[in-house]
Amino acid sequence: MAGLNPPSASSDSPRAAISSRERFLAACGCRPLDRPPVWVMRQAGRYLPEYRALKEKHTFVEMVRTPDLATEVTLQPLRRFDLDAAILFSDILVVPEALGLPYHFRDGGGIAMERRLETPQDIAALRPASAVREHLAYVPAALRQIRGEIGDRKALLGFAGSPWTLACYMIDGGSSDDFARAKALFHADRPAFDALMERLTEATIQHLLAQIEAGADAVQIFDSWAGIIPGVDYEAASLAWIRAIDSAIGDRAPVIVFARGAAPSLGPLTTTGASVLGLDWTIDLAAAAAVLPAHVAVQGNLDPVLLNTSPEIVTREATRLLEGMRGRPGHIFNLGHGIMPQARLECMAALVETVISFS
Repeated sequence: MAGLNPPSASSDSPRAAISSRERFLAACGCRPLDRPPVWVMRQAGRYLPEYRALKEKHTFVEMVRTPDLATEVTLQPLRRFDLDAAILFSDILVVPEALGLPYHFRDGGGIAMERRLETPQDIAALRPASAVREHLAYVPAALRQIRGEIGDRKALLGFAGSPWTLACYMIDGGSSDDFARAKALFHADRPAFDALMERLTEATIQHLLAQIEAGADAVQIFDSWAGIIPGVDYEAASLAWIRAIDSAIGDRAPVIVFARGAAPSLGPLTTTGASVLGLDWTIDLAAAAAVLPAHVAVQGNLDPVLLNTSPEIVTREATRLLEGMRGRPGHIFNLGHGIMPQARLECMAALVETVISFS
């Protein structure tokens, strides 16, 4: 594989005295730094021409399941940009698949599960959580391969979906505007809902521990559908299960919780035990950081749409965000959601350069 030689990297720079990996972990621990580390959600993917070229030869699922291909896709953005972290190329729906509920992508866009969970018997028929390590052995295999490529220079991130987010897809049978069936099960049959969540929580714990054991420096939990739950129900529907995951991981690695649309639950989110809270683009990052405990790091939160505009706009808005966070230890620069397929490469380059040049 080609080496990692992003244009802006310089081993002679004073900033090279601290590695990207050390910088990322220091930010997770809210230790003072000259600048925040930077990575981007979905940084390995559709906006890169080299990814699109690979996608012409292999399906998405094939790339996820093949360590050589997952490694290649993971490394592609690091070859272009001086990012501080690599995040494994994978998908949150590998966990339902390991439990016996495969997924695929609809022709018109969106996710479709092979079937939806209709009854308590459907939930009981899922594979046990212990099956995850066997069925997802390709994930730690890819992480070990990536670590071999990046060494200790870059941070390596693993991830999983939150139990609530996974349950939404499994109960509704795929993508949905409101995940009405998942919310209905929560209210109408709490024992069945809890049985599914217990299975998903233990499976997610096993999946994340396997990633940490394979070399992941930190793991992110994507609570992508946090925002569809009424605030009064968020604890029982999602937070309690995330808290159990974080408790099981303990001090093995920092945990980042990204709960999209959960601004009203910012306070309760601090009770999960996560080292880092990822905030979406709708939240004033500096204002949120000011009210969070000093030991909780924040990640985010530039609007992803800005990467579709111009380098000048990206530089201006990224600088504004950085200035707003100046003096607050524990900031990891990221987008407020995943990078979009329409993102311009020159805008991504401007973003990374703005962050690594900030002081």
